[in-house]
Amino acid sequence: MATSWALNRSQERIRKLCDGALEDHDLRRLALEELGRTVPFSSFAWPLADPESAVGISPMARIPCPEELPALIRLKYLTPQGRWTALMGQSRPVVSLLAATGGEPARSLLWDRLLRRFGVTDILSTVFADKYGCWGWLDLWRGGGEGGFTDQETAYLASVAPVLATGLRRSRAAQCRREAATSATTTTTSATTTTTSATAATAGSTAPPSGRRRLPQQAVLTLDESMAVVGQTASAGEWLGLLQPGPRPFQGVPAEVLNVAAQLAAGEAGVDSHPALSRVPLGSGDWALLRATRMEGTTAPEGGRPGAAPPLAVTIQDCPAVDRLEVFARCFALTRQQHRLLGLAAGGLSTAELAAAMLISPYTVQDQFKAVFAACGVRSRSALLGLALGTAPGPPR
Repeated sequence: MATSWALNRSQERIRKLCDGALEDHDLRRLALEELGRTVPFSSFAWPLADPESAVGISPMARIPCPEELPALIRLKYLTPQGRWTALMGQSRPVVSLLAATGGEPARSLLWDRLLRRFGVTDILSTVFADKYGCWGWLDLWRGGGEGGFTDQETAYLASVAPVLATGLRRSRAAQCRREAATSATTTTTSATTTTTSATAATAGSTAPPSGRRRLPQQAVLTLDESMAVVGQTASAGEWLGLLQPGPRPFQGVPAEVLNVAAQLAAGEAGVDSHPALSRVPLGSGDWALLRATRMEGTTAPEGGRPGAAPPLAVTIQDCPAVDRLEVFARCFALTRQQHRLLGLAAGGLSTAELAAAMLISPYTVQDQFKAVFAACGVRSRSALLGLALGTAPGPPR
């Protein structure tokens, strides 16, 4: 059992990690090393989350059953005990499997149908959420003779969960800044090349340069009830190559696809009411929007059992500006009024038009912009919109 001094020192090290501008993967890796000194574990799963829908994205994991990944994700979403969305808003957002099931882990679908076969004895689950949204969740697993998680270990994880939530949100904001800087550099280089080419040309015109790559057309994947991909459109392969690959043997099926499909299944089962969608950063200022729906008016595929449920459909597309701004406002802890101001400004409204639309004075508009500039680390509206929309500083597109 750790001493109070050791626990306080560990909490302080977590705070220092979260005060930095670490990339989210590095933050999670170093935090896991620190957590493991106080709360030993054999396996873990730590995805980030879309802050509004709480659907998992960009996972980090070390699990004993990678060959069961689709079933693991599906059952995780369908299991109420220890579900991260059920922990959101609680004063102690941490619970163990044994505590959540009253010492009867077979009450958990995840454990009863899967994890018992791999010798898992207990799971310590927590969520990283604040008033701006859900930024991820963590499951720590124990197996074999490691025993269950103690009250002290549960209390320790509960004490650092809010700190890690803030750290993850800030890391997402820092990533936006890094991508905007990269986009600006790329655009400047592109603009110089375009200007040189245009000068050498005797006729014709060149489209305005952009720091963002051209993303594929909208793609659709269909999945059966076991989360196996049974069909896809032509552009799906390009999109899947942009998302984070899953572990073997599912390296061709990103976990983001499975997560959004599993959230739809959870909604249909009445386990959770969050929407089945996620906004996923792809790097270089690009984001993808994933959404799952149930197909209608279809029959069971050849060889399928009569009366089988229609397949799930997961669409992947370039993330619209309104969705980007939603996540951006949460990452930078903007107020609702500041979020609305940002959305209207992205539409090209002048200060007077913004004031009229928001029923405030032009001076208040300017004051609000100053507060947003300070929160986002920019000095102009063009730089703000470039940061929010993943483009180089300049007029909104």
